[in-house]
Amino acid sequence: MIVRLREARLLWPAAMTLAGLAALAGLGVWQVERKAWKEGLIARLAARTKAEPVTLAAALEEWSRTGDVEYLRVTARGRYFHDKERFVYAPDPELGPGYHVYTPLEVAPGGAVLLVNRGYVPEAKKDPESRKAGRLAGEVEITGLARRPGSKGFFTPDNDTARNLWFWRDLSGMLASAFGDAGRPHAPFFLEAEAREVPGGWPRGGVTLIDLPNRHLEYAITWFGLAAALLAVFTAYAVSRLREPKA
Repeated sequence: MIVRLREARLLWPAAMTLAGLAALAGLGVWQVERKAWKEGLIARLAARTKAEPVTLAAALEEWSRTGDVEYLRVTARGRYFHDKERFVYAPDPELGPGYHVYTPLEVAPGGAVLLVNRGYVPEAKKDPESRKAGRLAGEVEITGLARRPGSKGFFTPDNDTARNLWFWRDLSGMLASAFGDAGRPHAPFFLEAEAREVPGGWPRGGVTLIDLPNRHLEYAITWFGLAAALLAVFTAYAVSRLREPKA
């Protein structure tokens, strides 16, 4: 067989085809494994969002132990610093241009704070004076989902601290702009408040979206399809070469 392949000048094409098939099949198998991993991750995060909430102390302990509190339901108590709201630009597909209102929650008197995303306000309600009723006074209890600090994307605009206009969730930067460079002790993650009745209706909580793309099956089919196409092309080529009379 090897002699015949050499005579038909197919030895190197066959070797390259085998290498290509191995690479493409390996990529396909990897995507199948990634699909199983992604489905497990989505199921785990979905279960977290429906579980009974844990205390802030328990969430902080989990963070220090594993660093993984993403989408963990957490309940915290404290007093809001409404005068230190930070606004993250977050247009709503149905409600139009608007912002997510991040408000520091003092969870220990004179001490640590937790930065809470209280929810969405439209452009017309950005001014706190237009939603005084929603600025809850006194000690409040808030339940929401823990979220890790954000990171700046390649095409994301820079945050404008002078105008209190944020395009990505810079935890340390937002707190520094609110409390000064010295800052304050704070939780190393955000809390995104769940939907609840708020006097005046704003901010509107429940803005968390669990949208993890899972196109790994599509990618696997693509890689396996390319492998099949490569095999078909080589087979057709090899048959034509083998049918030629020997030199």
